[in-house]
Amino acid sequence: MNGDDISRLQLKRLKAQVKHAYDNVRMYRDRMDKAGIKVDDIRKLEDISKIPFTKKDDLRDHYPYGILAVPIENVMRLHASSGTTGIPTVVSYTRHDLDTWSDLMARCYSCAGVTPSDIVQNAYGYGLFTGGLGFHMGAERLGALVLPTATGNTKRQIKMMRDMRTTVLCCTPSYSLYLIEALQEEKVDPSELDLRIGMFGAEPWSDETRLHIQDSLGIRAQDLYGMSELYGPGVAAECPEQNGLHIWSDEFLVETIDPDTGEVLSPGEKGEVVFTMLTREAMPLLRYRTRDLAVIEYEKCACGRSHPRIMRIKGRSDDMLIVGGVNVFPSQIEDILVGIEELGEQYQIVLETDRLDHLYVKVEVSPKYWKKVDMKELSSKVVSTLQASLTLRAKVELLEPGVIPRTEGKAKRVIDLRKKI
Repeated sequence: MNGDDISRLQLKRLKAQVKHAYDNVRMYRDRMDKAGIKVDDIRKLEDISKIPFTKKDDLRDHYPYGILAVPIENVMRLHASSGTTGIPTVVSYTRHDLDTWSDLMARCYSCAGVTPSDIVQNAYGYGLFTGGLGFHMGAERLGALVLPTATGNTKRQIKMMRDMRTTVLCCTPSYSLYLIEALQEEKVDPSELDLRIGMFGAEPWSDETRLHIQDSLGIRAQDLYGMSELYGPGVAAECPEQNGLHIWSDEFLVETIDPDTGEVLSPGEKGEVVFTMLTREAMPLLRYRTRDLAVIEYEKCACGRSHPRIMRIKGRSDDMLIVGGVNVFPSQIEDILVGIEELGEQYQIVLETDRLDHLYVKVEVSPKYWKKVDMKELSSKVVSTLQASLTLRAKVELLEPGVIPRTEGKAKRVIDLRKKI
């Protein structure tokens, strides 16, 4: 589809979805009535800006079934993510929704270069988390062979890769780093494996981390984007050009807004990404604020696709750390650390306070350089590089390789120990 075809389909589906949400979800009906917005006011795509935003707290406030737009007997599955408030974020799916999700994930695989002839090893967690089943359903819809190894038992993961001749690895970027270390410990040369593509998502990762994964495993590392509220993984994926993630815009209408004012930004401006789901039955979400900060590129990709692209996520507005009055994103620190050759891939950011905030960065030294570099000089180098970019001074602790606890799921990079005094 070209851009004009996509826009016409988006408008048709947007009108139907707004009516579906208004007619069947009291929250949307009350909000639109309060704002004086009628369903018929949506005449063009830009009219979406008239509708109030939806936030994650709305899902918690209406836990568990308050945003359902269909009878409960039409719901085929529930997924949920644990919330910091103790109230999980529950998402619901009809049969149509599950079919759509499967199609979206199959599209992501195909976009990344995966074919029905591939053997896909799915090392994402199964259960209420959307990752495992999302990647599983998409691979099956594509027609590929699926190994549902799930997370953990890394030695078995390696054995399955070797014995089953896995060609596609699906996991978090941080688990792939853990796997690289495990292969080294097991003295398995990646050239002995048949891996050719990695499908990585569920957490942010830098371009430098991508290059490390590609060089270490001999694969092409492809980025995916999604979140449980928007089906799960499958909202967008990279093509082999690796120049932004294609948003499947026949299913998602995307905007970027100023995270502070809510003002819609012009194309090409960096802002908070907002999605409206265009065909979801069970739980339609209108103008859902993701808190992810990025630029959306609307120019046609070199691969030939006209779907807009999310240029790599540059942080989250709700992940922003305020340290001594300075705004810091963890992704900024990661970009700096992975750019220093002597450092390893594992790090932690620790925040403490004694009336004044203190930023501590703990990072492992690369095994290649451990005991071969002047630690004092390296520490000074890291401190000065961080200060030049962040405009604040961090205390740096260089650690022996393997000291920071490894994780088989999402890595815990930030530990905030501050208490208000």
